[in-house]
Amino acid sequence: MTEKKVILTGDRPTGHLHIGHYVGSLRERVKMQNSGKYDPYIMIADQQALTDNARDPEKIRNSLIQVALDYLAVGLDPEKSTIYVQSQIPALSELNMYYLNLVTVSRLERNPTVKSEIQQKNFNRSIPAGFLTYPVSQACDITAFKAELVPVGDDQEPMLEQAREIVRTFNSIYGDVLVEPEGVFPPKGQGRIPGLDGNAKMSKSLGNCIYLSDDEDTLRKKVMSMYTDPNHIHVEDPGQVEGNIVFTYLDIFDDDKEKVQELKDHYRAGGLGDVKIKKYLFEVLNKELTPIRERRLEFAKDIPAVYDMLKHGSEKANQVANKTLHEVKEAMGLNYFE
Repeated sequence: MTEKKVILTGDRPTGHLHIGHYVGSLRERVKMQNSGKYDPYIMIADQQALTDNARDPEKIRNSLIQVALDYLAVGLDPEKSTIYVQSQIPALSELNMYYLNLVTVSRLERNPTVKSEIQQKNFNRSIPAGFLTYPVSQACDITAFKAELVPVGDDQEPMLEQAREIVRTFNSIYGDVLVEPEGVFPPKGQGRIPGLDGNAKMSKSLGNCIYLSDDEDTLRKKVMSMYTDPNHIHVEDPGQVEGNIVFTYLDIFDDDKEKVQELKDHYRAGGLGDVKIKKYLFEVLNKELTPIRERRLEFAKDIPAVYDMLKHGSEKANQVANKTLHEVKEAMGLNYFE
């Protein structure tokens, strides 16, 4: 029997998850989990969320349960996936201490993902040290479970490369203990969904998201407010499909590709109004999100059971991470009293 490949993935609890998370990684996680070929570890990264939210711990605490509900609602199953909380795995912090010695500050500052996020958050030189070093923390998250595969968005490739560098450096100094991870990326063009306002990224901080937990009325209002072609003023005007967020979403969510192509041709030729295509998109999205929304409401009726699921998952994850930590310390010669 072939051994299952270990997957490690997760999300920061800084609010509800949105359809960008769903398309970028959640949907793929559920498929991989249900295939029976993988052993998934799914982490709620509360420690990582604190790197830029340390003064608002209540936000992290409140968001933790929302992320867990979103996980369960999309179909992640604690019987098939180990769902756990990062801060409840002490071995990760100790691994972090050892890995930090293998990385230079200049290398961390060169990491493209870190650079762009520092810019986005306007840190300038007031960068929290924990934020600067979070690629090292991510390497701990991955290697503690000897994950071979890490499903991520395209923008996370630099983080994975840094994790691989740490693995190579450690193994070359101390012997082959750690496993080098590979990324699993979403289908081309679906790694990053643009926001409702046409911004290149759907982001909680920009307030341009459709959340998995949005009710039907909220979804309708958001879709009807979406950015389209600003030059398409009258119904009879020819419209532009490229850069039109409604068509971008239809390409991703509508399985009826022929229908989408017909709508594009009609819109380009003129005679198809924005309201009509938005109404159609609402129907497509609502069909996809209704079962998720309904499952979420069911799970939300028993919050103690959700916490219990996280506790059990964290206990299981702890055992695995402790085993890796033991091997790391042994390789480094820190097993003084054994």
